[in-house]
Amino acid sequence: MARPMGMRNQWAIILAGGDGTRLQSMTRAITGDNRPKQFVPVIGRSTLLDQTRQRVALSFDQSRTLIVVTQKHRRFYEPLANEIPPGLLLEQPVNKGTAPAILYALLHVATKSPNAIVALFPSDHFFADDEEFMSHIDLAIDAAKVQPETVMLLGITPTAPETEYGWIEPEPSILASAEKSITRVRKFWEKPGANLASSLMRRGCLWNSFVMVGRVDALLKMTRAALPEMYDAFAAVKTVPEPEALKEVYSRIEDSNFSHQVLAVRSKDLMVMRDGDVGWSDLGEPKRVFSTLARIGVESEVAMSAS
Repeated sequence: MARPMGMRNQWAIILAGGDGTRLQSMTRAITGDNRPKQFVPVIGRSTLLDQTRQRVALSFDQSRTLIVVTQKHRRFYEPLANEIPPGLLLEQPVNKGTAPAILYALLHVATKSPNAIVALFPSDHFFADDEEFMSHIDLAIDAAKVQPETVMLLGITPTAPETEYGWIEPEPSILASAEKSITRVRKFWEKPGANLASSLMRRGCLWNSFVMVGRVDALLKMTRAALPEMYDAFAAVKTVPEPEALKEVYSRIEDSNFSHQVLAVRSKDLMVMRDGDVGWSDLGEPKRVFSTLARIGVESEVAMSAS
């Protein structure tokens, strides 16, 4: 069945280029090698990347779903390269953080579809309810059509004063505490200290899930304003450059974190949607894997042996 024209202008970007070092003891116990967690069946029988792809496919065509990877992991994603259509796997020569990965993919989308609405997804997260989570994305897409100049973040209602997450402080609103409410962002706090995290939690702030939705031009404008030199380095070559040209760009840019160096300094460009009950976890550390397994009632002997 042909999809509506609006859906044909929607792109997904899955970020799968990280090294996953903090979870390496567990992933090594599961697979016997040092592959990053996105290529490991940490929870369930399929890898976290495959689970992300299946989740994203609820709202996005595979033909408009880009996956950003890093070349040193090629032996782990090679089967995927043979499975998906050509041009959808964007290979970075090295991992220089989330900002270059996102910028590289956004420029690729902009060439294909300059008016596209884009959703960005980490490949190493868990959601207990995929359909409910993707209903948030569908609503965020609708909001991006109405507010094309802003970027939407999915905010997670916190359960603890977590110091390893980014925190989103919404602007005051009578609707701010409602599920799926959308408000402007007053400030973005990247990895606050323990006292500040406790204060943010009391004030009704949200965890940043690092899931983003917005028009590609709005995302690029925000990134260019925050990281002009990096933007110019990428813009100087073709959107899908020859390997040597891309390698040269990556050799010149610095490691850059999108949360810290873009979101935290461009809060005026952001809006936030409060999550419903989607059962989110970022699986960044073994303790988060164990708590997620306990929450969903699953025991994993391999995971436990890695603790």
